[in-house]
This record gives sequence, C-alpha cells and structure tokens, in this order.
Amino acid sequence: MSGIEEDASKPRDSVVLSENELSLLSVIEIDQRITLLQSEIERLKTERHKKGDSRAAAEALFR
Repeated sequence: MSGIEEDASKPRDSVVLSENELSLLSVIEIDQRITLLQSEIERLKTERHKKGDSRAAAEALFR
C-alpha cells in the first residue's frame, strides 16, 4: 500500500472517540455528532460513487 492509501484507511482522530470521551458528552452533543457523522457518510458515499463511475469509464476505454 502507498503512504496515501495507508493514511486514508486510518480513522481520523476527529471521528474516533474513546469510551471515556463518549461518556463526557451530553445527549445533545451525541445527537449533534451523529448528525455530523451521517452527513460525512453521505458525502463519502457520493464520492465513492463518482470514483466508481470514473473507473467504469476508464475501463470501458480499454475494452
């Protein structure tokens, strides 16, 4: 794996919280975090879809 791929496969610190850190959050903060993470998941799915389309187009060129 290249350095870039390794970095991409590691969770970002801002996403991962330890169990102790989670226990310090209020219900409202947890709900806000869930909303932010759901938005990030949708953004990632959109980007993955775009990359899949690009790959399919590139593969079609070589057929």
